[in-house]
Amino acid sequence: MAQPYELPDFYVPYPARINPHLDGARAHSKSWAYEFDMIDVPQDGHHVWDEHDFDSHDYALLCAYTHPDADGPALDLVTDWYVWVFYFDDHFLELYKKTRDIPAAKAYLDRLPLFMPAEGSITETPVNPVERGLVDLWNRTIPAMSTGWRQRFRQTTEALLAESLWELSNISAGRLANPIEYVEMRRKVGGAPWSANLVEYVTAEVPTEVAGSRPMQVLSDTFSDAIHMRNDLFSYQREVEVEGEVNNAVLVMEKFFGCPTQQAAELVNDILTSRLHQFENTAVVEVPALLRERGIDPKGHLDVLNYVKGLQDWQSGGHEWHLRSSRYMNRGGKAALGSNGLGTSALRIFSSLAATAPYRTRSHGFVPYQPVGPTNLPDLYMPYQAKLSPHLATARFNILEWGERTGITDGTIWDARMLAAFDLPLCAAGIFPEASPEQLDLASGWLAWGTYADDYYPVVFGTRRDLAGARATTARLSSFMPIDLVMPIPATPLERSLADLWVRTAGPMTVAQREQFRHGVDTMTDSWLWELANQAQNRIPDPVDYIEMRRRTFGSDLTMSLCRIGHGNRIPDEVYRSRPIKAMESAAADYACLLNDLFSYHKEIQYDGDFHNGVLVAQNFLACDKDRAVAVVNDLMTARMRQFEHVVAVDLPTLITDFGLDNDVQQMLQRYTEELQNWMSGILVWHQDCHRYQASDLPHRQPTRPRLLHSPTGLGTAAFRLHRKTGVA
Repeated sequence: MAQPYELPDFYVPYPARINPHLDGARAHSKSWAYEFDMIDVPQDGHHVWDEHDFDSHDYALLCAYTHPDADGPALDLVTDWYVWVFYFDDHFLELYKKTRDIPAAKAYLDRLPLFMPAEGSITETPVNPVERGLVDLWNRTIPAMSTGWRQRFRQTTEALLAESLWELSNISAGRLANPIEYVEMRRKVGGAPWSANLVEYVTAEVPTEVAGSRPMQVLSDTFSDAIHMRNDLFSYQREVEVEGEVNNAVLVMEKFFGCPTQQAAELVNDILTSRLHQFENTAVVEVPALLRERGIDPKGHLDVLNYVKGLQDWQSGGHEWHLRSSRYMNRGGKAALGSNGLGTSALRIFSSLAATAPYRTRSHGFVPYQPVGPTNLPDLYMPYQAKLSPHLATARFNILEWGERTGITDGTIWDARMLAAFDLPLCAAGIFPEASPEQLDLASGWLAWGTYADDYYPVVFGTRRDLAGARATTARLSSFMPIDLVMPIPATPLERSLADLWVRTAGPMTVAQREQFRHGVDTMTDSWLWELANQAQNRIPDPVDYIEMRRRTFGSDLTMSLCRIGHGNRIPDEVYRSRPIKAMESAAADYACLLNDLFSYHKEIQYDGDFHNGVLVAQNFLACDKDRAVAVVNDLMTARMRQFEHVVAVDLPTLITDFGLDNDVQQMLQRYTEELQNWMSGILVWHQDCHRYQASDLPHRQPTRPRLLHSPTGLGTAAFRLHRKTGVA
């Protein structure tokens, strides 16, 4: 069969090595697979593997390449895990993907967590090779690891298993994921986070104090995305042309960009390369700073270093295995040249660095304050009718009084005319059209504070590259959201305005709600440190990292938390954590974030000298002009909105059935979807009508100190007429 494309020139910056215990692992894993009926034993009349299949796949070779320093027993155990996971994948394919029997697939997947208890021993009886193999592996692995690792490994294994339903539902519906959705879901269903956990088993556990941090999560995510993109490039022919699979990155890019298959393959390879660049930057820049900040001892430093090295070994070893396994398309193209020996692996390092140098150079070559001119906005897909609170006029007056009282309009960052021009109450009135006057004032205050703080950080810390000062300020801000409501004395307008909002917001909340809401604010302020760190390096973010961090810098968690407060405890936490709810929230957040990037491109690139903008990130990644990048961003927005609609129409009814939710909870979920619809449509109206992003507003961004009027009529009408006539912002 002819290959659909030539394999691209992969970025492989680390030499592959092979474990000397390979032969022993081959013999052991084959014996183990026979013992658990994985070879030559049909399942419910379906052929899964015969001996030739097993031998030609050579999972022991995979593990010998990816874990070159493991001792014999560790390599045996890890190889058994990979035999199990690939058998599961093919078992699920034959029994459920090909038959498209979703109810039976769900029942099958629901049983597997029973054989991975977070505590205690396994009590359920296994009934098929997948379950029996899992019991054996769990009991052999867990005693050697900590409780924290067990919980992480259980979560990644469950995600690997459970999210297979997402793949199956896409196949059944013939539905292609959008690129953002695909990368996120492939990370879960593809199993590479699970592989990262096994790297810990072989090398060293990551210290508990840093295991949940952003840098360690990014290492795992970038490692995972690179593995999955590589696997999709090698498996396209088998999955798409033979099995009828729709969950493949090359196919996703081919359809989204409307391009030939070869070009789509090159795009996927570009994503792979970008993710590995992000891995390297995180390992070299963010991880050492994290270890110092958390006071990790020398042994912990060494453990993290060995873990990072283990992830690098996996990347290079996995590539070598893909070039040799009969499971994949691996003939032709630059990637396949010279694939007959480990010496060529080392030779690839130079070509990898040379081939990817232009993108790396471009990513550090941003020149601030370039004249880019106004953006020609495309037609934006918005299926929901915007609503508006009847209390908007009063909220507009009250926000100006609040700005003067707290000091945020003292002329240092903003003045009163800027606060009026930005019209955050308009945004609040669209997001919360049914809010009471008090609730609308509070929402307006939070939006104003978030926007003010977002302007404050680059002005105060960015120009001086004062990361230490920014970290100290961020830590202090968290102290002005005390769970016990015992408030320290604020020293600046930024602190004073936050303290005021917290007291008014947290009073009626439960302790759990306060913790959740504070976490949303902390997530936003922490993300501004990420922006400052990128600016210090003059490094345009990797597109995947940008999208995922943009949700945080935009304050999506904060504003969505405001919605959730009104739900009380009526929606169970496990429903909020479910895939459909998370998918709905992320799709809404991405639509709003990218919408902001379209409107703010002129302001941010030309006047702020900032490169944290989705249009600019797309320009850099695709090496294209602004108009092309704008079109791509708009297509991504449309795709995310259509995914939101799909979740509401298809996934939520299934969720309601699966959880057996009563009518009250169903109505609350319906209300939540409407709140997110209001959130998106309200944000669009605000961008269209406020005076923060329009070209006529931008030359006047330096603050002044006008006399503040004190009458509702004066501020509610005259000040707004003033800024609309003059365009001062």
